[in-house]
Amino acid sequence: MLLGFFKEEGEAGTDEAGRGCLAGPVTAAAVILPKGFKNELLNDSKQLSEKKRDILKPLIEQQSISFAIAHVYPTEIDEINILNASFLAMHKSIDQLKPEPKFIIVDGNRFNSYKTIQHTCIIKGDSKYMSIAAASVLAKTARDAYMEKIHLEYPMYNWKKNKGYPTKEHRAAIKKYGITKYHRKSFQLLPKHIEIKL
Repeated sequence: MLLGFFKEEGEAGTDEAGRGCLAGPVTAAAVILPKGFKNELLNDSKQLSEKKRDILKPLIEQQSISFAIAHVYPTEIDEINILNASFLAMHKSIDQLKPEPKFIIVDGNRFNSYKTIQHTCIIKGDSKYMSIAAASVLAKTARDAYMEKIHLEYPMYNWKKNKGYPTKEHRAAIKKYGITKYHRKSFQLLPKHIEIKL
């Protein structure tokens, strides 16, 4: 059961999706919900079925005061590392919020400060607070849609199903076909004793 709101009206929750993937962007969302917002279905996106996420997405978009989504792509992930890319994606999503949030709550235990706005990191915050859970749903659905789109370009990796995560099937395809422009070259794409086709 989500606890609701952390501190005050005007707070933004932010979360990311795709941090552990071998391909595709890391995607973040930020959401400001109205005071008193309630939804019994809303939870950490990882605890929800795809069908439930698809039901929640338009509800969050329609009922939020403000929401935004941002991608950081593999080239930049490789340049600045995945942790910094996750923070950058969250910052880029917060940049787009109107009005600017008064307070930020972040899923996880680390975050780079955003401007002069106070923030609090909350471990498993996406299963505790509505605005973080809402952000997790928007980040996950946006990233999944992106992976389904690029799946059409490279169907042999089956990103439509695995969304770029390190499944046996995905790694087998990397071994067979090599890597694409969408793969994160700074990640260990295959076990060290197996060579990758470049």
